[in-house]
Amino acid sequence: MKIYTKTGDKGTTSLIGGTRVPKYDLRIESYGTVDELSAWIGLIRDQEIDTKIVNDLIEVQDRLFTIESMLACDTSPSKLQIPEISNDDIFFLEDKIDTMTSELPGLKSFLLSGGNTIVSYCHIARTICRRAERLVIQLDEKYKTSPLVLTYLNRLSDYLFVLSRKIGKDNNVKELLWKPRG
Repeated sequence: MKIYTKTGDKGTTSLIGGTRVPKYDLRIESYGTVDELSAWIGLIRDQEIDTKIVNDLIEVQDRLFTIESMLACDTSPSKLQIPEISNDDIFFLEDKIDTMTSELPGLKSFLLSGGNTIVSYCHIARTICRRAERLVIQLDEKYKTSPLVLTYLNRLSDYLFVLSRKIGKDNNVKELLWKPRG
């Protein structure tokens, strides 16, 4: 099977279910941004980090593929069995957030991103996750999406923020607090 099909050469692509839409369609933009997020998470996973975190990130990437599939469906009923996000997926993130947070000092100010390459990758992934969340909110206004997708993306951005702090702590990175002028 060839990787190229030539069916998208005129600027359209197919959703799951067969509907052809422009490549700038909000559904494409939404799942494309989730795909971008997954790629950044893959980059984080490729760094020298704790094996448990690597395994957690593999689980996150798997869930992101599920979300991409959910967002790539057209609005007509499909005979294909599409995987779904569940409350357990959200509980998974919350458990990881709580575990990492218990190891971190309290925070009373915003942080400036950076201090270490891996920490910065986490912050980039977090901001892409927030963009994906904003796009899915727009998408939900036009085509009903699962509320669990929004909850998962919201929780994932929190997870990525806490992960940036945990990786920073593990690598003795000093957190830079934002000190507003005035």
